[in-house]
Amino acid sequence: MRRVLLFIAAVSLSIASQAQVKKEILYVGTFSVRGSQGIYAFTFNRAKRTLTPLQTIPSLESPSYLEIHPSKKFLYSVNRGKADAADLGGSVSAYGIDPKTGRLSGLNHRPSYGADPCHISFDKEGNYALVSNYNEGNIVVLPLFDDGLIGNPSDSKKYTGSSVDTARQQSSHIHSAKVSPDNKFLYVADLGTDKLYTYQFKSGDGKLIPATTAETQVAPGAGPRHFTFHPNGKFLYLAEELTSTVSVFSINKSTGTLTLVADTIPSLPVTFSARNTSADIHTDPKGTFLYVSNRGFNGITIYSILPSGKLKFVGTQGTGKTPRNFMIDPKGEFLFVANQDSDTITLFRITPKTGRLTPTGKPVKTPSPVCLKMLSI
Repeated sequence: MRRVLLFIAAVSLSIASQAQVKKEILYVGTFSVRGSQGIYAFTFNRAKRTLTPLQTIPSLESPSYLEIHPSKKFLYSVNRGKADAADLGGSVSAYGIDPKTGRLSGLNHRPSYGADPCHISFDKEGNYALVSNYNEGNIVVLPLFDDGLIGNPSDSKKYTGSSVDTARQQSSHIHSAKVSPDNKFLYVADLGTDKLYTYQFKSGDGKLIPATTAETQVAPGAGPRHFTFHPNGKFLYLAEELTSTVSVFSINKSTGTLTLVADTIPSLPVTFSARNTSADIHTDPKGTFLYVSNRGFNGITIYSILPSGKLKFVGTQGTGKTPRNFMIDPKGEFLFVANQDSDTITLFRITPKTGRLTPTGKPVKTPSPVCLKMLSI
């Protein structure tokens, strides 16, 4: 009888353990070149460190940036292609996510209300999408319905101006926008004018009101691109594309005001002098390390984050060609890189004590991958 009870207990424990294992899906946005068919989905096996093709989702031209809705029920992409022939700019697409398999199904396409959309994010409640249109130089707020469909704009802001780089900063180029962790403020990065704009975000009606300090100037010619918040909500880290640098700001949680902590921190080794543009930036989930991708140098730069928010250079790790976007899995164990021009996704294991990266698994061939997002279901 004792053996039978032990056997039953072991079987029950095994079943419970299996029930707790979640399926992890990696979604990949691409540029429509070299045979890309749209959005790709892979199943990630954490134990084996492998990506297995799950689905290819035909889409409008170049679904270049993706984001998963806070509810985990929907995925959205911004596309260079038009939702309708009469549109003057790009588009935004909504997809439903099957809760059991992670497979996508199309919901609707809407205009992005501007040329060359390059970024999409959400407020923390998931009621609004914030779309950045690079060549239009505007930010658009789009309401989202409970069924995932995209509505008409609740607000938008158009920017003008220029800066010192006559080739890249002849006009405003909005590259990204994110709501603060407390959902009170929206920050907008303008590569063309070397500014960060700050708004009070009204979650009730999706309106944007200029904050107390409405503009924050960065170094001339820096080119603000993407930024990330420290998990404690006290700091903002900005990747500056044109000068391959990082700037650190503290955040006043009452007013949203940004105060410079450290600026123009190099994201390249001193020995590297060829052309480079920085692209993406993320902290690990604990806020211990910061990572920046560099195109030209073709690598990830690693910093440790000090209690003051300042950065200490740790090292670099080579990737494939043109590492545009990358992501760190929610557990902080792995870093995935989308190598735009070598048509690969590469995987690295993060060393917990040092933050350094070790290549693991085999590169996965994908045409022109430019954005990675992961979902556990």
